Amino acid sequence: MELSRRDFLKASGAGVGGIVIWQALGSGNKASAKTIPLKKDIIGETSTICCYCSVGCGAVVAASGNMVLNLEGDPDHPVNQGALCPKGQAMLQIHNVNGAINPYRLTKPLYRAPGASDFTEISWNDAIERVAARVKATRDRTLITKDSNGKTVNRTEAIGSLGGGELDNEECYLLTKMDRALGLVYMEHCARL
Repeated sequence: MELSRRDFLKASGAGVGGIVIWQALGSGNKASAKTIPLKKDIIGETSTICCYCSVGCGAVVAASGNMVLNLEGDPDHPVNQGALCPKGQAMLQIHNVNGAINPYRLTKPLYRAPGASDFTEISWNDAIERVAARVKATRDRTLITKDSNGKTVNRTEAIGSLGGGELDNEECYLLTKMDRALGLVYMEHCARL
């Protein structure tokens, strides 16, 4: 049986029309409106910047109390115009997991003493002082003032610095300035690895 293009289009149109009429007249599956409970205690929406990379995509956060209820891309932001990558879409899970505050999120510095098996909470000031003291001690112990040719170099090869993708340009600039002031030679950024 030979079927022309015109006959094919007529048969297709009749078939689609028949399906539409059958659905409208009584297939039994009627669409019904569903009520959606409104969240009346939303504090409001706040614009923010995604923390996962240095692109600086904009996001809109809706919160109630200390719970983040919704997070989505900011359509008015010039960088991403409302779109978020998978990491940005998962930003809500930094604070919330399945509607509850993330129980694994660290909010205080933890310290494990040499030989100890458990971590103990310490203050932020104590953590910063410990890190600063160890950096200074390592730098003082390993500082190379002159190279093999007698040229002044003032560097240390015992400390390295790894910048993160969460740092913006200004923060990377300041980190690099601090690293060079300390005499670090090994500076890298995770985006280049």
